[in-house]
Parts: sequence; C-alpha cells; structure tokens
Amino acid sequence: MPLARVKSIALLGLKGNIVDIEVDISDGLPGYSLLGLPDAALLESRERVRSALKNSGASWPNKRVTVSLSPGWLHKSGSGFDLPIAAGLMIAQGLIPQTELASTIMLGELALDGSVRSIRGVLPALLSALEHGVTTAVIPAGNLNEALGIEGIRTIGITHLRDLIAYITEGVIPDFEKLNLTYEPPSITVDLSEVVGQFKARYSLEIAAIGGHHLLFIGPPGTGKTMLAERIPTVMPPLTQSQAIEVAAIHSVAGALVSRGSHSRLPPFISPHHTTTATAMVGGGSHFIRPGACSMAHGGVLFIDEAPECSAGVLDSLRQPLESGSVAISRAMGTVTFPADFLLVLAANPCPCGRFSGKGRACICSSLQIRRYLQRLSGPLMDRIDIRSFVEIPSRAELASSIAGESSHVVRERVISAREKAAARFSGLGWSVNSRIPARELRDRFRASKAGMAFLHTELDHERLSARGYHKVLRLAWSIADRNGVASPGLSEVEGAYQLRQSAELS
Repeated sequence: MPLARVKSIALLGLKGNIVDIEVDISDGLPGYSLLGLPDAALLESRERVRSALKNSGASWPNKRVTVSLSPGWLHKSGSGFDLPIAAGLMIAQGLIPQTELASTIMLGELALDGSVRSIRGVLPALLSALEHGVTTAVIPAGNLNEALGIEGIRTIGITHLRDLIAYITEGVIPDFEKLNLTYEPPSITVDLSEVVGQFKARYSLEIAAIGGHHLLFIGPPGTGKTMLAERIPTVMPPLTQSQAIEVAAIHSVAGALVSRGSHSRLPPFISPHHTTTATAMVGGGSHFIRPGACSMAHGGVLFIDEAPECSAGVLDSLRQPLESGSVAISRAMGTVTFPADFLLVLAANPCPCGRFSGKGRACICSSLQIRRYLQRLSGPLMDRIDIRSFVEIPSRAELASSIAGESSHVVRERVISAREKAAARFSGLGWSVNSRIPARELRDRFRASKAGMAFLHTELDHERLSARGYHKVLRLAWSIADRNGVASPGLSEVEGAYQLRQSAELS
C-alpha cells in the first residue's frame, strides 16, 4: 500500500506545531479525503494540487486518496500545506523517492500552473521548526528574505513544483539559495529637525522615548501633532537582534512584512484610522487569528490621530495591553497571545471645531461641547496616559527662523544614554525602562527624595492624584532624572513630572 510522510508547520499565533502529513493511495472508487480539522482554504487545496501536478509533468492518481494531517486535534488553516501535500502525492505514486525527510519541513501555496507562491507567517514557522529540531526547510523563493539571520536551519527557496522534484530526485538546489541577500538598514526619511518650534512638545516626546511613557498631544489642527508623532521612532533606540526578529515575526503573520523589511531595526510606527474597529485594534478572527494594530506596533509606536472620534470601546480595548504588554485572544480553536509592548501616542483637537486655545481665537464651541468632546477619552484610559502636552500654533518668528531644531540623531543619542542608565540600574530585576517599574518598588527601593515624596503625598491628600497617577509621576521623575544626569529624582524632577502628567493647559 503506497504511503508517504511529509512534515509541515501549523501556526497558532506566533507558535508553531509540527504537522505530519500522511498520504495514502489505495484501490477503490476515485476520491479525495482530507482529515485533520482543515479549514475552507485547506479543503480547496485538492483542486490547486491537482492542476499543479498535471501542469508540472506529474500525474494525479485515479484511485482513492486519503490525506491525514496529524495531530488530529489541531486546527489547520491556510494554503501553505499545498506544497507538502503535492510532495506526498508524488512520493506515494513513486514519482519521486521517499528520501529522508524526517528533519525537513515544506511550506508553500501552489498556483494552477505549478508555481509556488509566497505565504505569510514563514518567519515564525521557521523559528518554531528550529525549536522542534528541524534542520531543512523548503519554502517559496519569495519568502527567502524572512529566513535571513536564522541560524541552524537550511532554507531552500523554490519557484515551481519542478524545482522540488529536481531537489528531491537529483539534489539540485535552486540558485535562489545562493543570492547575496544582505541586509541594508532602511533610510530614515523624516527628522525631528523639520518640526518648527514646539519646544515643550519636543521635550515631552523625548521624555516619552526615554521611559516608554504614553503620550497625548492636544492642539488645534495644523500645529504639528502628527509630525511630532511620526518622528518618535527616529529618536527611540534601534531594536536589538531578538527584538527585530520578534517584530518581524508579528508582521509576517499579519502579511505586512514586505512594507517593513524582514530585519529592520527601526521601531515600527502604526497609525490606524480613527474609524477602525476594536477587532482590528487588538486582533482577532475566526479561523485565522490575526494580530491587531497594537501588536503590529510592538517595540514601537501606536499613533491614533483624532482620538476622540474613535468609536466607543475602541480606545478602551487598549487598556489591558497597556498594562500587561500583551494581548490574549480566545477563540474556539484556542487562546493566542501576541506581544503588544508599545508606546501609545494620541492626538486630539481641543474642541470639536479645533480652534479653542484660550487666546481669543474664533472658537464656536460652547463650554459644554468642549467638555463633552474631551470626555470621549474615558477616565480609565486617560489615567494610563503619562504625559499630556498642548501643541500651540507656531509664532510668525518661529516660522520665519532659519535655525533648525535639534535633529533626531542628537535627541536619539540622549535617549540611548538615558536608557543605558536605566538598564544598568534595573539590571537583573526583570525590566529595563522606567515605565515598567513595579508599584511596590516605587514605594521602597526607587523612591524620590524626601521633598519630592512629600510633594506627591500632598497632591494625594488633596485628591489631585489617583493611586495610579502617583506611581506614574514617580516613573516620569526617574526618566527626567536620567535625562538630566541625576542619580535619583529630587523635588524639581518630581514637580516637572507632575506638570507633564497634568492635563494640557489651554492658555
């Protein structure tokens, strides 16, 4: 009885499970049975594989074909199983030998002419395969860039089913494996020096980058809120090798790796439209669980412009990721956890018409309209925002000045220096940035000076600070101290942090 065995990978979030694909061809009425909890895309593989085999010079067996994907309890989805199923059918028919494939996986979608198309999720699949002892992977040539930098696994890129036949029968490796796929860092096209004036907002931006503090810009339209937010990744430290791979894995699962680059060290910048849904923000799906915007922004910046215009519940869905740094999505097939440690930046107009600033400008909104507009940002969410900065319209002198502000490179060097101080201070404690200092440690080991703590206790007594706000101010004070080169926060750092924490002044 002809029987073939091939291996592949089934992804659930960023974790992959080895799938044993067994193909049996037996006598009986011609038919095709696919076992192992396949989804609709996988059930359609029959017609794709049939046409691909015939157009590649192979044959489709006119017998009873049974394809089993084990383990049977694991849900399988997507078209990435086309290639291993086609390989199993050819092996079972004796068209290609059953070589030693115990440590080889195959991934790829087949076109009707036999060409192999790129799929999403190859990078996390290869990382999971490496953990399971796989040493060789046959993948689409279009996904070869994702394999760069992964040591310990040999990747073979193919463009057509005939390439797979030549590799298994003759050991011929396509030339794609020999390409010089060296990584080139992406050029940064925006710079902080392009922002005119806005010294307070630039300072707030720098402190946010130093400590990983969440930020709210409030100001009239056209004052540069979006420009400031877009330049935050340029002042943040570059991602480490492991962080870059983790970010690339998330983007690979989401199918957005092409626009970013598989080994970019630049922190990601994700800016969903304010009409986005809660599912698109945090992730979800039925058969295939896709990461949302907050996971795509892992290690970088999640920017939401016109934040008060978001639908009810969309921004509040970010409250749990802001606290835990991850998103857990539960479905019938299981629970998937995506990392979501991002810096949240919100931008809002001061009123519905956008012209209120307390300086006599022609605002047509009533005080009730202004209050209701800003109340669309819920209290629990605002309590998680560390810095609130008002972005004023630049003056005529600032616009006419030829003196540029500090560049992103200069600010980034200060940010890196401050983060190195924080990392050395927190060495061995389980966190590396000030925004992650646990509350118990702030009350004990990482207290501010006596005068600074007395100031905070006074604000608590007058109910101008919540318990969360108390700890947020202390974390901000540590970031200001690191920027200023101070060993620990004093009264001036605590007062400065408190001013950054308070609602933006409209005067």
